[in-house]
Amino acid sequence: MDAPKILIIEDEAKIRKVLRAYLIREGYAVREIGDGEEGLRILEAESFDLLLLDLMLPGLSGEKVAAAVRQRGNTPVLIVSAKSEEWERLRGFDLGADDYIIKPFSPREVVARVKAVLRRSGGGLPSDRTVIDFPGFSINPETREVIINDDTVSMTATEFDLLYAMAGKPGRVFRRTQLASIVLGYEHEAYGRTIDSHIKNLRKKLGNLHESVQTVYGVGYRFSPPVKQ
Repeated sequence: MDAPKILIIEDEAKIRKVLRAYLIREGYAVREIGDGEEGLRILEAESFDLLLLDLMLPGLSGEKVAAAVRQRGNTPVLIVSAKSEEWERLRGFDLGADDYIIKPFSPREVVARVKAVLRRSGGGLPSDRTVIDFPGFSINPETREVIINDDTVSMTATEFDLLYAMAGKPGRVFRRTQLASIVLGYEHEAYGRTIDSHIKNLRKKLGNLHESVQTVYGVGYRFSPPVKQ
């Protein structure tokens, strides 16, 4: 099995080299670039299993790179940025990032987050999990496909896992911290707004079925199955 391929787009050479060294040590194939425009050209020409992306880049901002990547497909995006304000982090998730790490960071933490995102995007759910079927709506954990009225809906790894977790137990109320633990691998009150951002993106992709993901005010979210018409 080929090593997962990771692209680092980061303008600080020292940070690129540190991340590259730690990731190669874990067995990943790593390519690095310091410019947003060149990074996007590489992404258009080659396929990668994950993108490590800084936001403050020369040539083309990381925000624009992330938006372009998300328009083209579901390559997992892990943002590593000095932008630490809550609204900046939420903006990153609104762009479709799977996770967000604030500089300065521990390289070991980045590696741990990379592993968590790749587990999800690579079909980390056990193969014995069953397909979830509702009228006009199915979720397949083996192929990681969401099909609504015969159309396949493109989702990030985090969006898929949020939907699968909630749809697997319809009617159950999940606290935000519970959902963070299930799909991100860590539970902390500070990540509640992160889950809100992912839920907002998920609802957009569900289209007419967006009301199936219900807000339980002051608590979290629950999934209410669509009713057959």
